[in-house]
Amino acid sequence: MVRFQDPLNALGFALIGLLMRLWHLGQPKGYIFDEVYYAKNAHSLALHGVEINDKGMADFIVHPPVGKWLIAIGIKAFGYNEFGWRVSSAVIGSLSIALIYLVAKRLFNRPLISSSAAILTLADGLHLVHSRTALLDIFLMFFLLLGFYFLLSSRHWLAGISLGLATGVKWSGVYFIVAYFFFMIYVDYRQAQALEEESPVKFTLRNSLLKRILQYGLLPIVTYIATWTGWFMTTTGWDRAWSTNIVRNFWHYHAEILNFHTNLVEKHAYSANPWSWLVMGRPTSFFYATPTGCGTTACSQEILAVGTPLLWWSGLIAITITFGYWIARREWQSGLLLLSLGAGYLPWFLFQKRTMFTFYAIAFEPFMILIICYVIAKWLEEPKDEDHLQIPRLVRERVLYAYLAVIVLCFIYFSPLYFGSVISYASWHAHMWLPSWI
Repeated sequence: MVRFQDPLNALGFALIGLLMRLWHLGQPKGYIFDEVYYAKNAHSLALHGVEINDKGMADFIVHPPVGKWLIAIGIKAFGYNEFGWRVSSAVIGSLSIALIYLVAKRLFNRPLISSSAAILTLADGLHLVHSRTALLDIFLMFFLLLGFYFLLSSRHWLAGISLGLATGVKWSGVYFIVAYFFFMIYVDYRQAQALEEESPVKFTLRNSLLKRILQYGLLPIVTYIATWTGWFMTTTGWDRAWSTNIVRNFWHYHAEILNFHTNLVEKHAYSANPWSWLVMGRPTSFFYATPTGCGTTACSQEILAVGTPLLWWSGLIAITITFGYWIARREWQSGLLLLSLGAGYLPWFLFQKRTMFTFYAIAFEPFMILIICYVIAKWLEEPKDEDHLQIPRLVRERVLYAYLAVIVLCFIYFSPLYFGSVISYASWHAHMWLPSWI
């Protein structure tokens, strides 16, 4: 019974998430934010295998195809409509709730903490909005978290495939490939030290380096290239006929994509510097309208990609505490979680002139939640020093329950902005806790 309890718990949380994500999923009508690109691209992939624009010409696309192929599955199953192009996000978002439960189980081996990870994910507005919108970032987040799970499970070949798929959604998956490659080299080095090898460095280079290069280098690259099969198998994709050499064409296309991302410096009303992401300083409005039917003369309807504020603000505190624990104790959980968070977050600081948005933070959101869970684990940990101030375990658990309840209540309060409900303008304005949200 114990063996199957964790998967059942994970599935239960995922089903709750799926119900939340499927509720009125087809509303509002029309394209939300960048759905105007990705839903159309996915529909084209479903029809032609490559992205073709409305004029029947090859379309220049700046992100790899994996996320759009997943959106296309929903379109194939339910038609080219709002529900059809959003349902894949809903399913993947729900699966990620089950996955973070299992990841937390691997990290902490305590059902209460695993459940806390799932509840915090369920109660995050940024996660919910991404799970109800046909954008790419929810797929990126899922494959990054899946790769992390396989790394924890010592299934490194599967981790490499998952990270290759993440990169096949967005190139930012590359940072995780690099981070986990060096992490595993470090793990191998420490194991060599534990075995008291005469030269741990030489032992690691001789016995582990090639294997890690294959797992976290070659395999993700091969997986990534395989995601472009539609482009290779057709002749109508962008740059497909740029020259007679298909490899040169593929390389040239990628050079154009890199040039686009490097020079993306256009001003946008909702652009946000990474410094503001953890505090949700400037969330992205995916949709805004002023309909009728709210009982007053002034109504508002918005889908705001803002993380549940109290969750993210507590996450910033948890990151600080976890960094302190890592400095003091060098525990592998704290180090690996901070590394994963950094791989998803810190590279963005290198592109200060680039147009960036707060909703990119969804890629590293699971690791922020797991960092909160790390602090929860420390809070519940029995003090080893008998002279230390003793707080009864029941009290500590009640504090945790109170924290989770506050986060859930905050999520419920902001839920009209996550589901795009029609509310009065006065109510909408009351939800604008920071002036920068307007």
